[in-house]
Amino acid sequence: MWIGWIEFDLLLGDVQSLKEKRAIVRPILADLSRRTEAAAAEVGSQDLRRRAQLGVSVVGSDAAHIRDVLDRAERLLADDHPEIVLLSARHGLSSSDD
Repeated sequence: MWIGWIEFDLLLGDVQSLKEKRAIVRPILADLSRRTEAAAAEVGSQDLRRRAQLGVSVVGSDAAHIRDVLDRAERLLADDHPEIVLLSARHGLSSSDD
């Protein structure tokens, strides 16, 4: 079994409140989940209105497939969401044998 994850640090546009932030982050999370078929959640910076940390995780039997899903998630954020700036992405991949 392989477990992969990626954590994104995002800079949001002109956001004035946490309510506006949620209005941007929720559709992005739904899009990530739908298009990658992986779990996606806001994992940090919940109290900062212009920053967001999102995480995507996936479990599978093939490491190459896990990498493809995580790469797709990163491309999706970078290419399909002009309302955000992708500041960084950290990846991780582990085997159940580790």
